[in-house]
Amino acid sequence: MLIIDEHLHIADWELTEQFVRSSGPGGQNVNKVSTAVELRFEAERSPHLTAPVKARLKRLAGRRWTNEGAIVLQVEDTRSQAQNREIARERLAELIRAALVVPKRRIATKPTYGSIQRRLVAKKVRAGVKSARGAVEDED
Repeated sequence: MLIIDEHLHIADWELTEQFVRSSGPGGQNVNKVSTAVELRFEAERSPHLTAPVKARLKRLAGRRWTNEGAIVLQVEDTRSQAQNREIARERLAELIRAALVVPKRRIATKPTYGSIQRRLVAKKVRAGVKSARGAVEDED
């Protein structure tokens, strides 16, 4: 069981872990030991997440969200299988915690009368500066 916060827990049947070989440098250890972990969370089928949370989670997950509605995280940070497993679980928990936060609704505001006046005065000053850059006439 993966504990997200005091109210939300993810059941073990929703998580699938598969250990694969890591890529990159590491010599013989990389070539013969499967230390990288691929954590798959069936988010779309999860009864613990509400529809708005799933929608936010899909947006946050980006390319990690599959067509089947699962989130796939691949971690190969360390040479230890257990550490990679813990890192993957913590990253999933952080992703779900971020999706649980409801974004604040933006309230459209109107500019104040003073700010409008200051903007117009600044525009007139700037227009005067630019018009003064014109061609210089001969006084003869």
